Amino acid sequence: MLKAFLISVAVLVLLFLSGFFSGSETALTAASRARLFRLEKDGVKRALVVNQLINDRERLIGAILLGNNLVNILASALATSLFIAFFGQAGVVYATLVMTFLVLIFAEVLPKTYALSNPDKVAMSVAKPIKLIVSVFAPVVSAVQWIVRRTLKAWGISIDDTQSILSAHEEIRGTIELHQTEGAVIKRESDMLGAILDLRDMSVDDVMVHRKNMMMINIDLPVDVIVDQMLQSPYTRIPFWQENTENIVGILHAKDLLRAMNARHNDIENLDIKELLIKPWFVPETTNLFEQLNAFRKERKHFSVVVDEYGTLMGLVTLEDILEEIVGEISDEHDISVSGVRPAPNGTVYVDGDVTIRDLNRAMDWDLPDDEAVTIAGLVIHEAQTIPEPSQMFSYYGYRFEVLRKNRNQITALRILPPRKVVGAAQS
Repeated sequence: MLKAFLISVAVLVLLFLSGFFSGSETALTAASRARLFRLEKDGVKRALVVNQLINDRERLIGAILLGNNLVNILASALATSLFIAFFGQAGVVYATLVMTFLVLIFAEVLPKTYALSNPDKVAMSVAKPIKLIVSVFAPVVSAVQWIVRRTLKAWGISIDDTQSILSAHEEIRGTIELHQTEGAVIKRESDMLGAILDLRDMSVDDVMVHRKNMMMINIDLPVDVIVDQMLQSPYTRIPFWQENTENIVGILHAKDLLRAMNARHNDIENLDIKELLIKPWFVPETTNLFEQLNAFRKERKHFSVVVDEYGTLMGLVTLEDILEEIVGEISDEHDISVSGVRPAPNGTVYVDGDVTIRDLNRAMDWDLPDDEAVTIAGLVIHEAQTIPEPSQMFSYYGYRFEVLRKNRNQITALRILPPRKVVGAAQS
């Protein structure tokens, strides 16, 4: 009886160790590397140990699996010998059933469930003993790794490439979208975080003010006319041209003009506007927004003129334009607010042709592609492969587009039916 009691105690201890290995594996693989990295920076030593273990994930998993299999097999063998002593050959069946139940509940499901509910806490709790086990099993694990790699290589499978399938940006984006789906992050915050990641994928021509919408002043105008136009403008920086609008000769800041006027006690007759101009900063239209944002910070400037590969004026981009891509529209008391998106009560949306696809997607929570066109009118023209006429209708990406107005070759207004409304209209 004493022998049976000792075997039973040994089986229970081995089950506990099996649960320890199972829970440790789950916790160490599910723990947040970002939070643990932050804790390590804050001086938490256990977080440092966890990060060291995770950095060599293959060896970690190998050691845990080795330990887990050893205790499970030993526990099953002891239990089988105990049941055979009591029930004869039928004890093999009883031992299999009992050990399957015990291992499943107490050595797998229970510890893994707890570890998943508190992965960081459990990971830091088990880090030191697991590190010791990894060190003890290191020779055996290395041998196992060698056998596994050679076996896979014989089948033409190489695991030498440790590069992650997902880039760091894609992993961050997926995390943001996951937390938004779960409700931990609201849509506005998700849009802002996602927009930061999009800066490298967008160029200045995606956010610039097109040249046809630029406010520019002829440098050869009388000074009083220039001053009047500057004061009437809602902008603080105005580009000046000479001879033709393609020839930008400088940028005038409203503060520089006011300082010059104040120095002359508002006597503007002898004011030389050319002396106040700032040299224009030209940037290619292919510059991505991340590079341009860093350039604005480095040069301590807020305004640049966008040109194409031939040096032709395309538009202008400001620091505010880039920041608005991250935080949304920024308006002050002097801005002219023109959203161009007007939802109707029946679910359709009236949109100005020059509204950007990104702004429309943000405003309506849509997913129209913006790879081939910047504006919604550009998207319709790109997909139609022609310049549509008013009253023409098209269906792309599940949305229905109706051209309402056109000015020469430019679509100026559209009516868009989102997917649900398109389905409803088709059924009716």
